[in-house]
Amino acid sequence: MALSMFLHIKHPNPIPPGHFSKSQIHPKNPLILTSTPTFPTLQSRKRMLSQRPHAVSMQGVLSKAMDLIQSANPTWESALLSNLLIFVVGSPILVSGLSLSGIFAAFLLGTLTWRAFGPSGFLLVASYFVLGTAATKVKMAQKEAQGVAEKRKGRRGPGSVIGSSAAGCVCAFLSIFGAGGQAFLALWHLGFVASFCTKLSDTVSSEIGKAYGKTTYLVTTFKVVPRGTEGAVSAEGTLAGLLASVLLASIGCILGEINAPEAVICVIASQIANVGESIIGAALQEKEGFQWLNNDVVNVINISVGSILAVLMQQVFLQN
Repeated sequence: MALSMFLHIKHPNPIPPGHFSKSQIHPKNPLILTSTPTFPTLQSRKRMLSQRPHAVSMQGVLSKAMDLIQSANPTWESALLSNLLIFVVGSPILVSGLSLSGIFAAFLLGTLTWRAFGPSGFLLVASYFVLGTAATKVKMAQKEAQGVAEKRKGRRGPGSVIGSSAAGCVCAFLSIFGAGGQAFLALWHLGFVASFCTKLSDTVSSEIGKAYGKTTYLVTTFKVVPRGTEGAVSAEGTLAGLLASVLLASIGCILGEINAPEAVICVIASQIANVGESIIGAALQEKEGFQWLNNDVVNVINISVGSILAVLMQQVFLQN
Protein backbone atom coordinates (compact mmCIF):
# COMPACT_ATOMS: atom_id res chain seq x y z
CA MET A 1 0.00 0.00 0.00
CA ALA A 2 2.74 2.44 0.97
CA LEU A 3 4.58 1.70 -2.25
CA SER A 4 1.49 2.30 -4.38
CA MET A 5 0.82 5.59 -2.61
CA PHE A 6 4.44 6.62 -3.17
CA LEU A 7 4.19 5.86 -6.88
CA HIS A 8 1.08 8.01 -7.22
CA ILE A 9 2.54 11.06 -5.48
CA LYS A 10 3.12 13.79 -7.99
CA HIS A 11 6.23 15.90 -7.82
CA PRO A 12 5.37 19.54 -7.16
CA ASN A 13 7.57 20.63 -10.03
CA PRO A 14 7.40 17.91 -12.65
CA ILE A 15 10.12 17.81 -15.27
CA PRO A 16 8.72 18.67 -18.68
CA PRO A 17 8.82 15.75 -21.08
CA GLY A 18 10.78 17.63 -23.65
CA HIS A 19 13.46 18.81 -21.29
CA PHE A 20 15.98 16.19 -22.54
CA SER A 21 16.59 15.38 -26.14
CA LYS A 22 16.90 11.84 -27.34
CA SER A 23 20.55 12.45 -28.25
CA GLN A 24 21.28 13.33 -24.68
CA ILE A 25 19.90 10.13 -23.23
CA HIS A 26 20.55 7.73 -26.08
CA PRO A 27 22.50 4.69 -24.81
CA LYS A 28 24.78 4.83 -27.83
CA ASN A 29 26.06 8.22 -26.76
CA PRO A 30 27.86 7.52 -23.45
CA LEU A 31 29.07 10.27 -21.17
CA ILE A 32 32.37 11.63 -22.43
CA LEU A 33 34.83 13.30 -20.03
CA THR A 34 36.02 16.61 -21.33
CA SER A 35 39.31 16.47 -19.39
CA THR A 36 41.82 13.77 -18.41
CA PRO A 37 41.62 12.76 -14.74
CA THR A 38 44.71 13.74 -12.75
CA PHE A 39 46.35 12.11 -9.77
CA PRO A 40 48.52 13.70 -7.07
CA THR A 41 52.12 14.18 -8.19
CA LEU A 42 55.22 14.43 -5.99
CA GLN A 43 54.99 18.21 -6.15
CA SER A 44 51.31 18.22 -5.19
CA ARG A 45 52.04 15.86 -2.29
CA LYS A 46 54.71 18.25 -1.05
CA ARG A 47 52.19 21.11 -1.28
CA MET A 48 49.72 19.03 0.70
CA LEU A 49 52.37 18.28 3.32
CA SER A 50 53.23 21.95 3.53
CA GLN A 51 49.81 22.44 5.12
CA ARG A 52 51.07 20.28 8.04
CA PRO A 53 54.05 22.24 9.50
CA HIS A 54 54.87 19.70 12.20
CA ALA A 55 55.05 16.76 9.76
CA VAL A 56 57.19 18.73 7.36
CA SER A 57 59.59 19.89 10.04
CA MET A 58 60.05 16.37 11.39
CA GLN A 59 60.53 14.97 7.91
CA GLY A 60 63.06 17.66 7.14
CA VAL A 61 65.01 17.06 10.34
CA LEU A 62 65.14 13.29 9.82
CA SER A 63 66.14 13.69 6.19
CA LYS A 64 68.94 16.10 7.08
CA ALA A 65 70.08 13.83 9.90
CA MET A 66 70.38 10.82 7.60
CA ASP A 67 72.23 12.90 5.01
CA LEU A 68 74.71 13.99 7.67
CA ILE A 69 75.29 10.49 9.01
CA GLN A 70 75.80 9.04 5.53
CA SER A 71 78.00 11.88 4.30
CA ALA A 72 81.19 10.63 2.65
CA ASN A 73 83.35 13.31 4.28
CA PRO A 74 82.70 13.51 8.03
CA THR A 75 81.80 16.93 9.40
CA TRP A 76 81.47 18.15 12.96
CA GLU A 77 77.67 18.04 12.55
CA SER A 78 77.66 14.43 11.31
CA ALA A 79 80.15 13.44 14.00
CA LEU A 80 78.05 14.97 16.75
CA LEU A 81 74.79 13.49 15.50
CA SER A 82 76.20 10.01 14.85
CA ASN A 83 77.95 9.95 18.19
CA LEU A 84 74.81 11.05 20.01
CA LEU A 85 72.72 8.34 18.34
CA ILE A 86 75.26 5.61 19.12
CA PHE A 87 75.68 6.75 22.72
CA VAL A 88 71.91 6.66 23.29
CA VAL A 89 71.62 3.15 21.83
CA GLY A 90 74.74 1.89 23.62
CA SER A 91 74.10 3.58 26.96
CA PRO A 92 73.72 0.29 28.89
CA ILE A 93 77.23 -0.77 27.84
CA LEU A 94 78.68 2.68 28.51
CA VAL A 95 77.23 2.81 32.02
CA SER A 96 78.78 -0.56 32.85
CA GLY A 97 82.28 0.61 31.93
CA LEU A 98 82.33 4.37 32.61
CA SER A 99 81.28 6.83 35.27
CA LEU A 100 78.97 9.69 34.26
CA SER A 101 81.87 12.09 33.88
CA GLY A 102 83.75 9.36 32.03
CA ILE A 103 80.83 9.02 29.60
CA PHE A 104 80.99 12.76 28.90
CA ALA A 105 84.72 12.53 28.21
CA ALA A 106 84.14 9.50 25.99
CA PHE A 107 81.45 11.42 24.09
CA LEU A 108 83.97 14.16 23.27
CA LEU A 109 86.49 11.51 22.23
CA GLY A 110 83.93 9.76 20.03
CA THR A 111 82.92 13.00 18.33
CA LEU A 112 86.53 13.92 17.62
CA THR A 113 87.29 10.42 16.35
CA TRP A 114 84.32 10.39 13.97
CA ARG A 115 85.24 13.83 12.63
CA ALA A 116 88.86 12.81 12.01
CA PHE A 117 88.59 9.19 10.88
CA GLY A 118 84.92 8.59 10.17
CA PRO A 119 82.92 5.48 11.14
CA SER A 120 85.93 3.17 10.83
CA GLY A 121 87.91 5.09 13.43
CA PHE A 122 84.90 5.22 15.71
CA LEU A 123 84.38 1.46 15.43
CA LEU A 124 88.02 0.89 16.32
CA VAL A 125 87.66 2.93 19.52
CA ALA A 126 84.36 1.18 20.29
CA SER A 127 86.09 -2.20 19.90
CA TYR A 128 88.85 -1.05 22.23
CA PHE A 129 86.28 0.01 24.83
CA VAL A 130 84.27 -3.22 24.68
CA LEU A 131 87.35 -5.47 24.87
CA GLY A 132 88.98 -3.41 27.61
CA THR A 133 85.81 -3.31 29.69
CA ALA A 134 85.31 -7.07 29.30
CA ALA A 135 88.86 -7.75 30.50
CA THR A 136 88.40 -5.41 33.47
CA LYS A 137 85.26 -7.29 34.58
CA VAL A 138 86.97 -10.70 34.55
CA LYS A 139 86.96 -12.17 38.09
CA MET A 140 86.01 -8.79 39.55
CA ALA A 141 85.00 -10.29 42.92
CA GLN A 142 88.37 -12.01 43.27
CA LYS A 143 90.24 -8.83 42.39
CA GLU A 144 88.21 -6.83 44.88
CA ALA A 145 88.92 -9.38 47.61
CA GLN A 146 92.65 -9.14 46.88
CA GLY A 147 92.53 -5.33 46.73
CA VAL A 148 93.79 -5.11 43.13
CA ALA A 149 90.54 -4.28 41.31
CA GLU A 150 89.94 -0.99 39.56
CA LYS A 151 87.90 1.54 41.52
CA ARG A 152 84.12 1.78 41.09
CA LYS A 153 84.00 -1.86 39.93
CA GLY A 154 86.04 -1.02 36.88
CA ARG A 155 84.02 2.01 35.78
CA ARG A 156 86.60 4.40 34.38
CA GLY A 157 86.51 8.13 35.01
CA PRO A 158 87.48 11.06 32.77
CA GLY A 159 91.12 10.86 33.82
CA SER A 160 91.34 7.29 32.56
CA VAL A 161 89.55 8.18 29.31
CA ILE A 162 91.90 11.09 28.63
CA GLY A 163 94.95 9.13 29.70
CA SER A 164 93.99 6.30 27.37
CA SER A 165 93.22 8.48 24.36
CA ALA A 166 95.61 11.46 24.53
CA ALA A 167 97.90 10.23 21.74
CA GLY A 168 94.94 9.21 19.61
CA CYS A 169 93.40 12.66 20.06
CA VAL A 170 96.63 14.31 18.94
CA CYS A 171 96.63 12.14 15.81
CA ALA A 172 92.98 13.03 15.22
CA PHE A 173 93.66 16.77 15.37
CA LEU A 174 96.68 16.40 13.09
CA SER A 175 94.49 14.56 10.60
CA ILE A 176 91.66 17.12 10.78
CA PHE A 177 93.98 20.06 10.16
CA GLY A 178 95.91 18.20 7.47
CA ALA A 179 99.28 18.50 9.15
CA GLY A 180 102.00 17.50 6.70
CA GLY A 181 99.56 17.25 3.81
CA GLN A 182 98.27 14.12 2.13
CA ALA A 183 101.62 12.36 2.49
CA PHE A 184 101.31 12.33 6.30
CA LEU A 185 97.64 11.34 6.48
CA ALA A 186 98.43 7.62 6.62
CA LEU A 187 100.90 8.25 9.44
CA TRP A 188 98.23 9.87 11.61
CA HIS A 189 95.95 6.88 10.99
CA LEU A 190 98.78 4.55 11.97
CA GLY A 191 99.63 6.50 15.11
CA PHE A 192 95.95 6.53 16.07
CA VAL A 193 95.57 2.76 15.75
CA ALA A 194 98.90 2.06 17.44
CA SER A 195 97.97 4.16 20.48
CA PHE A 196 94.82 2.13 21.14
CA CYS A 197 96.59 -1.17 20.43
CA THR A 198 99.13 -0.17 23.05
CA LYS A 199 96.52 0.77 25.64
CA LEU A 200 94.36 -2.30 25.05
CA SER A 201 97.39 -4.56 25.35
CA ASP A 202 98.33 -2.83 28.62
CA THR A 203 94.79 -3.10 30.04
CA VAL A 204 94.27 -6.73 29.08
CA SER A 205 97.70 -7.88 30.27
CA SER A 206 97.17 -6.14 33.61
CA GLU A 207 93.61 -7.38 34.19
CA ILE A 208 94.19 -10.94 33.02
CA GLY A 209 97.44 -11.07 34.95
CA LYS A 210 95.65 -10.05 38.13
CA ALA A 211 92.94 -12.64 37.49
CA TYR A 212 94.95 -15.65 36.26
CA GLY A 213 98.63 -14.90 36.73
CA LYS A 214 100.22 -17.76 38.68
CA THR A 215 103.59 -16.11 39.21
CA THR A 216 104.14 -12.35 38.95
CA TYR A 217 107.62 -10.90 38.45
CA LEU A 218 108.93 -7.37 38.85
CA VAL A 219 110.14 -6.46 35.37
CA THR A 220 113.34 -4.73 36.56
CA THR A 221 114.63 -7.46 38.89
CA PHE A 222 112.48 -10.52 38.06
CA LYS A 223 111.74 -10.80 41.74
CA VAL A 224 108.48 -12.56 42.56
CA VAL A 225 105.94 -10.01 43.80
CA PRO A 226 102.20 -10.05 44.60
CA ARG A 227 99.63 -9.57 41.86
CA GLY A 228 98.79 -5.95 41.14
CA THR A 229 102.25 -4.64 42.02
CA GLU A 230 103.25 -1.67 39.83
CA GLY A 231 105.69 -2.83 37.17
CA ALA A 232 104.90 -6.52 37.68
CA VAL A 233 104.31 -8.90 34.77
CA SER A 234 103.09 -12.48 34.36
CA ALA A 235 103.26 -14.96 31.51
CA GLU A 236 99.46 -15.23 31.37
CA GLY A 237 98.93 -11.49 31.31
CA THR A 238 101.70 -10.86 28.77
CA LEU A 239 100.30 -13.44 26.37
CA ALA A 240 96.75 -12.06 26.74
CA GLY A 241 98.02 -8.53 26.08
CA LEU A 242 99.85 -9.66 22.96
CA LEU A 243 96.72 -11.37 21.61
CA ALA A 244 94.64 -8.28 22.40
CA SER A 245 96.97 -6.03 20.40
CA VAL A 246 96.90 -8.51 17.49
CA LEU A 247 93.10 -8.53 17.57
CA LEU A 248 92.70 -4.74 17.62
CA ALA A 249 95.36 -4.25 14.93
CA SER A 250 93.51 -6.78 12.79
CA ILE A 251 90.27 -4.88 13.31
CA GLY A 252 92.01 -1.68 12.25
CA CYS A 253 93.27 -3.45 9.13
CA ILE A 254 89.82 -4.83 8.28
CA LEU A 255 88.27 -1.39 8.74
CA GLY A 256 90.84 0.09 6.36
CA GLU A 257 92.60 2.33 8.87
CA ILE A 258 95.93 0.58 8.29
CA ASN A 259 97.33 -2.12 6.00
CA ALA A 260 98.68 -5.53 7.01
CA PRO A 261 102.37 -4.54 7.41
CA GLU A 262 101.30 -1.57 9.50
CA ALA A 263 99.19 -3.88 11.66
CA VAL A 264 102.34 -5.88 12.42
CA ILE A 265 104.12 -2.63 13.29
CA CYS A 266 101.30 -1.70 15.68
CA VAL A 267 101.66 -4.99 17.53
CA ILE A 268 105.46 -4.70 17.84
CA ALA A 269 105.30 -1.05 18.92
CA SER A 270 102.63 -1.79 21.52
CA GLN A 271 104.71 -4.55 23.14
CA ILE A 272 107.84 -2.39 23.30
CA ALA A 273 105.84 0.47 24.80
CA ASN A 274 104.27 -1.81 27.40
CA VAL A 275 107.67 -3.09 28.52
CA GLY A 276 108.73 0.53 28.94
CA GLU A 277 105.58 1.27 30.90
CA SER A 278 106.30 -1.64 33.25
CA ILE A 279 109.86 -0.36 33.78
CA ILE A 280 108.54 3.12 34.63
CA GLY A 281 106.02 1.60 37.04
CA ALA A 282 108.63 -0.55 38.78
CA ALA A 283 111.40 2.04 38.96
CA LEU A 284 109.60 5.34 39.49
CA GLN A 285 105.89 5.03 40.22
CA GLU A 286 104.91 5.44 43.89
CA LYS A 287 108.50 6.41 44.73
CA GLU A 288 109.46 9.53 46.65
CA GLY A 289 109.53 12.55 44.39
CA PHE A 290 107.35 10.90 41.76
CA GLN A 291 103.94 11.14 43.40
CA TRP A 292 102.72 13.01 40.32
CA LEU A 293 103.43 9.92 38.23
CA ASN A 294 100.04 8.29 38.67
CA ASN A 295 98.42 5.70 36.41
CA ASP A 296 96.85 8.29 34.10
CA VAL A 297 100.18 10.01 33.48
CA VAL A 298 101.90 6.69 32.89
CA ASN A 299 99.13 5.79 30.43
CA VAL A 300 99.77 8.97 28.45
CA ILE A 301 103.48 8.17 28.29
CA ASN A 302 102.79 4.57 27.33
CA ILE A 303 100.41 5.23 24.45
CA SER A 304 102.51 8.14 23.21
CA VAL A 305 105.57 5.90 23.01
CA GLY A 306 103.57 3.22 21.19
CA SER A 307 102.18 5.73 18.70
CA ILE A 308 105.53 7.43 18.01
CA LEU A 309 107.35 4.11 17.69
CA ALA A 310 104.81 2.88 15.12
CA VAL A 311 105.21 6.04 13.01
CA LEU A 312 109.01 5.84 13.16
CA MET A 313 109.02 2.15 12.29
CA GLN A 314 106.76 2.80 9.33
CA GLN A 315 109.14 5.45 8.05
CA VAL A 316 112.17 3.21 8.47
CA PHE A 317 110.78 -0.09 7.18
CA LEU A 318 107.81 0.75 4.96
CA GLN A 319 108.50 4.18 3.51
CA ASN A 320 109.14 2.73 0.05
